[in-house]
Amino acid sequence: MAAFSAQDDDIVSDINVTPLVDVMLVLLVTFIVTIPALTRSVNVNLPKTAASTPSEQKTRTTVSIDAAGNLFIDKDPVASAEQVADLLARQKATSPDLVVQVKADEKTAYAPIAKVIGALEHAGVNHLSLLTAPE
Repeated sequence: MAAFSAQDDDIVSDINVTPLVDVMLVLLVTFIVTIPALTRSVNVNLPKTAASTPSEQKTRTTVSIDAAGNLFIDKDPVASAEQVADLLARQKATSPDLVVQVKADEKTAYAPIAKVIGALEHAGVNHLSLLTAPE
């Protein structure tokens, strides 16, 4: 067997993973910073239920109710349930397959939720989903 000393000019066959680790850390930090900015929703604590698969519909609008009872359509604040009905009736006229998702904070009283559901029925919304968080 041949013995090699440290002074020999051999080819080093070890993989240098430092640049790979640097690139992966930059990508990780980029995703951690940008993902929260991409979510378009109102922050509410949803009640916990058993998970189910969402329906695959084309046009979805989310009506959110926070713990204080404030209403939002997608992320835009709305003054009352009647205004929700007016805005969604206009959306329903342009897209008949409109699906409305109601997302209410778990600490919200039932009365504001019932008013919103009644307003949606008055607006002619046939497809309604109540969003919850998985247990």
